[in-house]
Amino acid sequence: MRLSWQEIRTRAAAFARAWAGEGYEKGQTQLFYRDFFDIFGMSVRRLAAFEEPVQRLGNRRGYIDLFWKGVLLVEQKSKGRSLKRAKAQALAYFPDLPERDLPRYILLSDFQSFELHDLDEGAEIAFALADLPGHVEEFGFILGVQRRSFKDQDPVNIEASELVGRLFDMLRDAAGDGDELERFLVRLVFCLFADDTGIFEPRDCFADLLEHRTREDGTDLGRFLAEFFQVLNTPERSRSAALDPELATFPYVDGELFRERLLIHSFNAEMRRQLLDACQFDWSQISPAIFGSLFQSVMDRSQRRAQGAHYTTEKNILKVIEPLFLDGLREDFERLKARKDSRRRSELRAFHQGLAGLNLFDPACGCGNFLVIAYRELRRLEIDVIRELRAYEAVTGQQVIDAPALSLIDVDQFFGIEIGELPVRIAETALWMMDHLMNNRLSLEFGQTCARMPLRTASRIVHGDALELDWGEVLAAERCSYVFGNPPFVGAKYQTAAQRAQVRRIAALGRNGGTLDYVAAWFVKAAEYARRGGARIGFVATNSVTQGEQVGQLWPQLFKRYGMELTFAHRTFAWGSDAPGMAHVHVVVIGLAATSEAAAQKRLFRYDDLREEPRESRHAALSPYLIDADRMPNPHITVRETARQIAGLPPMRSGSQPIDGGNYIFDEAGREEFLAAEPGAERFLRPFVGGRDYLHGERRWILALQAAEPADLKALPAVVGRMRAVRAFRKLSKRKSTLAIADAPRKYNVEVLPESPFLVIPEVSSERRRYVPIGWLEPPAIPSNLVRIVENASMALFALLTSAMHMTWLRHVGGRLKSDLRYSIGLVYNTFPAPPAKEPQKRRLVRLAEAVLEARKMHGTANLADLYSEDLMPSDLRDAHRAVDRAVDRLYRTKTFRSDRERFEHLLTLYAHSVDPAFSESQPTSKGR
Repeated sequence: MRLSWQEIRTRAAAFARAWAGEGYEKGQTQLFYRDFFDIFGMSVRRLAAFEEPVQRLGNRRGYIDLFWKGVLLVEQKSKGRSLKRAKAQALAYFPDLPERDLPRYILLSDFQSFELHDLDEGAEIAFALADLPGHVEEFGFILGVQRRSFKDQDPVNIEASELVGRLFDMLRDAAGDGDELERFLVRLVFCLFADDTGIFEPRDCFADLLEHRTREDGTDLGRFLAEFFQVLNTPERSRSAALDPELATFPYVDGELFRERLLIHSFNAEMRRQLLDACQFDWSQISPAIFGSLFQSVMDRSQRRAQGAHYTTEKNILKVIEPLFLDGLREDFERLKARKDSRRRSELRAFHQGLAGLNLFDPACGCGNFLVIAYRELRRLEIDVIRELRAYEAVTGQQVIDAPALSLIDVDQFFGIEIGELPVRIAETALWMMDHLMNNRLSLEFGQTCARMPLRTASRIVHGDALELDWGEVLAAERCSYVFGNPPFVGAKYQTAAQRAQVRRIAALGRNGGTLDYVAAWFVKAAEYARRGGARIGFVATNSVTQGEQVGQLWPQLFKRYGMELTFAHRTFAWGSDAPGMAHVHVVVIGLAATSEAAAQKRLFRYDDLREEPRESRHAALSPYLIDADRMPNPHITVRETARQIAGLPPMRSGSQPIDGGNYIFDEAGREEFLAAEPGAERFLRPFVGGRDYLHGERRWILALQAAEPADLKALPAVVGRMRAVRAFRKLSKRKSTLAIADAPRKYNVEVLPESPFLVIPEVSSERRRYVPIGWLEPPAIPSNLVRIVENASMALFALLTSAMHMTWLRHVGGRLKSDLRYSIGLVYNTFPAPPAKEPQKRRLVRLAEAVLEARKMHGTANLADLYSEDLMPSDLRDAHRAVDRAVDRLYRTKTFRSDRERFEHLLTLYAHSVDPAFSESQPTSKGR
C-alpha cells in the first residue's frame, strides 16, 4: 500500500536528521539517493541508474550522477559547491540524449540543499535539507503523482498512439480484428497508465511483473494477463489464499473494466517486446482526454467518416464548456472569495454543494473527451473551494476537516450516450483515469492521501443511438444541468437513408426533408429536452447551421417551438483534432438556453483569422447568423429561399447543365485532338465557361448541337459517336428527368444559350476575397451550371451586385462549400433587399461600374482570381470598388456604415419589412434609422 503523506513527511524528517552535515559527492551519492527514494517507499535501483554514461561531442564520455529515463536527471555536488554550475552541467547532457529519454525534472543538490526544476511547467523550487518534510509533495512524481498541465498536440501523445497502434497491429495480425481485441487493448492501456500514476504500487510493478514472470518467447504472456485481469476484478477478501503473493499486492479495481472474461490472446517474443516497450513509456504524461484519440488510431478509419466523428483538442473543448458553465462558476467563486462578512463560509459550502449537485450530459460523447475535460475542470474548481474552506477554518481555530473528506464531486455526475460499444468503455475508463489524477492532485495540494480504489462509482454512459433513445431515461431532464458536446456533423448530401429519415422525423421537416446537416437533429432534440428541465446547451456544429438555407429550416423551430435563446457563440474557426489522421473542419460553437434561463448579456467570440484567438463582445441579443442583434427589431428573423426577387431586380438563373458524361466537353488539348479527327465539327464547338474557367482564365469547349441538321451530323461520324455515348450514359441514370431526354442527345438537360452579353457570377468563390469577381461574357460563350447569369443586365446592376452591401448579404445569408462562399439564386439574389434608385444615382453607379472594369483592363494579363486575391488586389482596382461601395451605401441611408455588421443588420431589417407585415411602420427604412 502507498505510504500516507504524513508517513512520508515523518520519513523525510528522519532522512534530514540522518544526513545533516554530510556531503561527499564521490563516496556518498548513491547511498544518499537510496535513502532519499526510501522516503517514498521506492527502490531507486528499480527506477533509475547511477553514473549513466552519455556519449558527448568529440567522443568524450560524460556520466549522469542519477538518471531515470524520461523522468529525472540528478546532478549531485559535494557540500557547499555551486548549484548554478551543476545546472549548466545537467543541461549539457540534453543534446546527447534520445528524445524519448529526455527527463521532465532536474534535481540539483549539494546534500544540504536542493533545487528541483520542472521543465514542462517552467517551475522551480529551492529549499534546505532541513525543510524537506515541508516539500515532499513536490517529489510526488516518484509515486506517479504529479501536477501536470496537459498540452494540445504534445508529441508524447503521438508517441503513445504509435505504441498502441503497433501493439494492436501485431495482435490483430495474430488473432484477427474484433471487439474483444479492442476491449483487451483498453485494459492493457489502463494497466500501463495505472503503473505510472500510483494506482498500482510501487511504480512500474506491472512492468516488472511482465518482464520477470513471463517467458522471453511470449508463449505464456496471454494466459498470465488473463489471470492478472481476473485478480484486478476480484476483491482482496475473495482472493484465494494460494494466490501468487506478487499478484495479490495489486488492488481490486472494480467497475466494469475487468469484469468480462475475454479470449486469451497468444503472444510471441516480438509482441512481448512491444508490450515491454510500451511499459517503458511514461504514461503519466498522457491526458485521459487524449485516451479516446489513442484508440481512434486503432479504429477503422472508414467508421470515422461514416459516423462524422471528430476527436477534439482540449483548447477547443474549453471553447464550449467555459462560456457554457465554467466561466460563470469561476466568477461566482471569486465573488464568494472576496466576501468579508460572516456568511462567507456558509456561502462557500453552499457553492460547493451546488457543484456536487451538477449533472452534465453529452448525448454524443464518443470516447468521452468533453466529459473528461469537464470533470477535470470541476475538480480543479473544487480544490480551490476546499483550499478556501480549510484556510478559513485554520484562521478561525475551527477543526480542519481532511481535504479528501471534503471532496464531493464524482464521476457519477457525468452522463453520456454513444452509438459505439468500444467508445463507451473507453469513455468510462478515461473518466476513472482522470478521477485518479485529480485525486493525486488533491493529495499533493493538501499533503493527504486521497484515493478511490476500488472504483465505487461510475459515469452513466449508455450504449445506443442518441437520436432513437429517450434522453430522459438516461438522465431525467429536470436533473440535468448542462447538455454539451460535439455531435456528428455529416452534411445532408452524405447522410445515409436512415440518417436522413432521422433528421426529417426529429426536425419535423415533412417528406421533403430539407437540407439540414445531421447535427441539426441533436439541436432539436436537445432543445426539446432542455425545455422540460431548464438545462443549458453548448454544441459544436458545422458553420452551415448558421448560414445558407439551413438557418431558415432549423432556427425558427429552436426559437418558436422550443422557446430557446442564443446565449453565446463562437463564429467560424478551424476545428482541430489530436487524433491520427486529424480532421480539420470549419465549425461554430452554439450556446442555447430557454428564454427564462438566458442571461441578460450574450457572449460573441469573433475570429479575425480562422486559427487565431477570438475577440469577445457582449450583447443584449444574438442573431442565428452569429451577429449581435442589439438594435434589430426581431433578432430571430431568418432568411428563407424564394423563387422571385423581392425588390424587382431582373431574373437570375444558372447556366447550362449538359448531363453528357463528359462526352461533349473538351479542354484545349482535347479540342485540338478532336478537331484533328473531325475538322468539320469546329462550327459546333463553343466556349464553355464554368466558375473555375471564369476566375482563372481557363478555356474549355462544348459541342452545341441544338441547331445541327441531320445532314450536318451525317458528315460528322465522330460527333455522332459522341451522341450515342451521351444517349447510353443518360439511359443508365435513375433520375426520371435524365431518362426523359436520353433519346434527345442534341439537347442539354438544362439549356441556357444567351444571345446577347450577360452578367456572370461564379457559384463558388474564396472567402478570402473581399469581392466576388463579377463581370460580363458574350456569345458564343455558353455558361455552365457553375455560374449564375443575368441576361441584358445593366451596369447599375453590376455595381449593386459587386458592392460591399451585396457581398455582406452573401457572406451572412449564402451557404458555404467548406469555408468558400456559395452564391445561391433563391437564397442570396432573390432575397436581397435592393434599394430604389433615381436616374442621377443610376448614372453615377454606371460611371463607377465602368471605372471598375477599366481598372481591370489596366492589369490585362492577370486573371480574375489573382486580381481579387486579398493579397494581390491592385490598389487602383480596390479604390474603384470602394467608390462603388460608398455610392451603394448612400442608396440605403445617408449615415455612413461603420462595418459589414451594420450593413447586414440594416439589410436584415429591410428584409424583415418586406416579408413580415407585422413589423411596425416605425422601424428603420432604407433612408436611415
